[in-house]
Amino acid sequence: MEILVRGRNCRVPERLRETAVEKVEKLSRFARDVGRVEVDFAVVHHRHDGESHECEITAHLTRHFVKAQVTAREAEEALDLAIDKVEHQVSKIKERRVARSHPRHGRVSSSIVGNGVAAIPELDDDEEDPDGPGPVIAKTKRFTVKPMDPEEAALQMELLGHAFFLFTNAENGHAAVLYRRRDGALGLIEAVG
Repeated sequence: MEILVRGRNCRVPERLRETAVEKVEKLSRFARDVGRVEVDFAVVHHRHDGESHECEITAHLTRHFVKAQVTAREAEEALDLAIDKVEHQVSKIKERRVARSHPRHGRVSSSIVGNGVAAIPELDDDEEDPDGPGPVIAKTKRFTVKPMDPEEAALQMELLGHAFFLFTNAENGHAAVLYRRRDGALGLIEAVG
């Protein structure tokens, strides 16, 4: 397992680096296919309540990757919380894998979604499903996307009270999504090509 410990806009003390490597190595208890794990520490100055230390862990597994981002008062506390989140996600992946290898216990034939029942097809013994049943789409919304500039899209998003807004950018004709970031600012994602 390759472990990268980095600091964004801060220096990572050697003791914290060693602690991070030691704790990340324990992920192999949950999955043997962890290839690379990236641990990024940062000091965030815009956080309130003194939660200025951020730890982001990204673990690359075969066919999956899991990511956790946590802020806390101390870097060690942020590391512990992020490790807990990653361990939980990796253990869920392991449970799905075990459920697939033991068909009597792991088969799901249907899942209740909203007011109806959505069927999830079962696999034959010779079929392989790399990700298990996965998430089920509970609702589909269709609407006409009209061309507008990003400022108008921001106004529409605020009026609707949504966290994101899909529109066609009038400046270049590309599909775009305007979204609210964690820091309160707006972000813009545009489809190109």
